[in-house]
Amino acid sequence: MYKLVKPLFFSMNPEMAHHQVTGGLRKFNKIWGAKTLLKSIYAVEDKRLEREVFGLKFKNPVGLAAGFDKNAEYIEEMAGLGFGFIEIGTVTPRPQPGNDKPRMFRLVQDAGLINRMGFNNQGADVAAARLQQLTDRKNLIIGGNIGKNKLTPNEEAVNDYIYCFNALFDGVDYFVVNVSSPNTPGLRDLQEKEPLKHILHTLQQLNISKAVQKPILLKIAPDLTNSQLDDIVEIVTETQIAGVIATNTTIARDGLQSEPTLVKEMGGVSGKPLTKRSTEVIRYLSKKSNGSFPIIGVGGIHSGQDALDKIAAGASLVQLYTGFIYEGPALVSQICKTLLRQPS
Repeated sequence: MYKLVKPLFFSMNPEMAHHQVTGGLRKFNKIWGAKTLLKSIYAVEDKRLEREVFGLKFKNPVGLAAGFDKNAEYIEEMAGLGFGFIEIGTVTPRPQPGNDKPRMFRLVQDAGLINRMGFNNQGADVAAARLQQLTDRKNLIIGGNIGKNKLTPNEEAVNDYIYCFNALFDGVDYFVVNVSSPNTPGLRDLQEKEPLKHILHTLQQLNISKAVQKPILLKIAPDLTNSQLDDIVEIVTETQIAGVIATNTTIARDGLQSEPTLVKEMGGVSGKPLTKRSTEVIRYLSKKSNGSFPIIGVGGIHSGQDALDKIAAGASLVQLYTGFIYEGPALVSQICKTLLRQPS
């Protein structure tokens, strides 16, 4: 089904295509029987797919990465396509428009994307209100990916993370601290050891003060050196956060085959160009930490085998974004079926 409409969507501006797909899916789901039809086509339900990670029970290990549903608008629609968990965001305290358009570009020859969206979102309060309106989550795990506003100085960034944490706390099951997007000026400076420790320590203390604690994860860049990855392992251990998401988009441009003018566009690269590096980062973190914390693997998953490679490297769960755009919703069921074929 997706192969038939993909050429139409790929003829559009990527951001426009995104809105057409999500809006069309919402309208389709309002038709009587549509939800049941999509579930029968795409959802794979099997007890063997269930995973318990950082204290949460996932009905399957395939999630939708942050960036696709920034404002918690399409949770039910995406869950109907078989995802085991949905991560909203990145959410910032105040609404912001993001960077100037165009800000997303397809690297078709590389099965990748370049984006410099810039945390465009409607703000934490809007996302929180939508989460509260969900009537039936059907055991779906929802994560909240949080960041800082573009105009917030780095020395005050912790206050933005605190605001988002409090605003979304009742609506999400876990949090992701995003300091690794390349599209907000200075944001990646927060990955340095001391600023990062300050943010994570502060959120953990706030978390402990709550009646019920929520897992906090850290999303990291694929461009970190081994020495910086060593620091990440140390920070995760010291702050006792729940785990790591590896990885965000890359600023590297090595080996890209697409049109040179596109390759030169500013922003982070996702999709197949990221497959190898993100798996390397997962493997390094897993070995260096002796598997002491869970890792969610994301970056260049376009097949069941790609997901298996991430899991073999040390990931407990995986997430899709660009692979989902290129391969369509059948990718979720393909990964689940691939996992079920593996020896127990």
